[in-house]
Parts: sequence; C-alpha cells; structure tokens
Amino acid sequence: MRLFKQLVIVFAVLGVLVGALMIFAYDVIKIDWVVFMEIQDSYTTQENPLPVPAQSIPVEGPAYIPGEGAPANPVPADETSIARGAELYAIHCQMCHGGVGKGNGTISAFLVKKKPADLTAELVQSKSDGSLFLTISNGIFNPNNSLFPEVEFSGQMPPLNENLTVRERWDVVNYLRTLAVPEGQ
Repeated sequence: MRLFKQLVIVFAVLGVLVGALMIFAYDVIKIDWVVFMEIQDSYTTQENPLPVPAQSIPVEGPAYIPGEGAPANPVPADETSIARGAELYAIHCQMCHGGVGKGNGTISAFLVKKKPADLTAELVQSKSDGSLFLTISNGIFNPNNSLFPEVEFSGQMPPLNENLTVRERWDVVNYLRTLAVPEGQ
C-alpha cells in the first residue's frame, strides 16, 4: 500500500511538471524573453537597402556607375553572345514579349493595363545598348501600384539583376538587336 502511495505521488509530481512544461511549450502562457534580435533595427526584404560602399566593385565586375548615364556594351555581338542571349531570352523574357519580341507572349493576354513592349519596334531598337541593359537590370517601375502597394513594381517588367549576371544581361541586349525589323517591312 505504501508503494502504491509513493507511485501515485511520483506520477502526480511528474504530471504537474509535464503539464507546466506543456503550458509553456505551446505558448498557453507566453513568457517574453528579451533577446538581442528583438531590440536591434530590423528591415524587411529590400527595404531601404544600404548604398554600395564607396569605390567597391561587385564580384562579377562593374555593371555600371549610378549617375554616369547608360554604360557602353563591353560584350561583342558575336555568335556565342547572341546564342546565349537567345537562350536566356527564351527563359526570362519570351513568356511576356513572345518568341520574336512582338509583345505577344503567353502571359501578355493576362496583362490588361500595360502590355509588354514590342521589342522589334523602332522606339525600342533606337535605344542605346546601355539603356536596354539598365531596363533589363532595373525593370520598369510603376508608381501607380494600386493592386499590390507593398510590391515595388506592379505587373510591369521586373528587375532581372538578381536572375542574370552582368555578362548574361549584355548577351540578352545583343540578342535583342537581332529582333529589329529589316528596312522596308
């Protein structure tokens, strides 16, 4: 009988301890522990990114210098560059701009307010290589973003600087030059 009473007491104490542990483990009772992560400045993704340190160069090399205008194309438009550009265009651009760059890709039917640019048009082809590079790098910003105010662009061209390296962006620019409509058509 005495052994039974001791077992009941032991199990009762264990039950109380497990119950208390469960209350705190499942946040029934919330204990706010002060940690250093909570008292430091926090930023959401791409919120006020820090400026690039002075006189620094990205790992993949300098792309362009902000405030210095459009950069010059350092990549010759040879067969290799154009072939790479065509492949990258098919992956990143074709769904909106279409196979031949007319702005009639599979997604363009769903874009109601702003259709993708016709990359064969004189307006696009007359831009400098550096201007096309900056557009591919930075995308097209829409300040009137009423659908998704937390997103910096809304339905227009997103920046591809994180998807494509500097060299790959220049390859796409070289490929875009092959989309020009020949004179007389």
